Amino acid sequence: MSDSITWLTQDAFDRLTEELAYLKGEGRRLISAKIAHAREEGDLSENAGYHAAREEQGHQEARIRVLAAMLEHAEVGEAPGDSDEVTPGSLVTIYYDDDPDDTDAFLLGSRELIGVDDSVELDVYSPQSPLGTAVTGHKVGETVTFTAPTGKLIEVTIVEVKPLNR
Repeated sequence: MSDSITWLTQDAFDRLTEELAYLKGEGRRLISAKIAHAREEGDLSENAGYHAAREEQGHQEARIRVLAAMLEHAEVGEAPGDSDEVTPGSLVTIYYDDDPDDTDAFLLGSRELIGVDDSVELDVYSPQSPLGTAVTGHKVGETVTFTAPTGKLIEVTIVEVKPLNR
């Protein structure tokens, strides 16, 4: 995780802080108990339960590190209000200038950081992505250019910007 600032709503900040506290406390105790129980089953070299618990512990510790870094570099604020300027947390509709009839809508941010669950069908672009960087700070009607990972220059026009309604 980089040292860049992460924008969070107060709700997302509270939710992630609570998750981090759980993982560091009760979560670690539960994993330790699973590992201890699996150790009691004998030979660790062929103990699938032990290896699964250790792998789960690794994933949990990685999540703890990600959350800690995210919260350390968090800037807490309100979700964007009604504005025609693209900011993290905005739902943005664009069209690619080579096909103005085909629009794409996406969330600028992160499902996790903004508080959108995976059941919501919505493309999500990071503000640090080429498209996210290009549109951030621009307004409805403006055309921006960015370089795709393939090296191709792409022009898009911002059609609509609205706050994410959760």
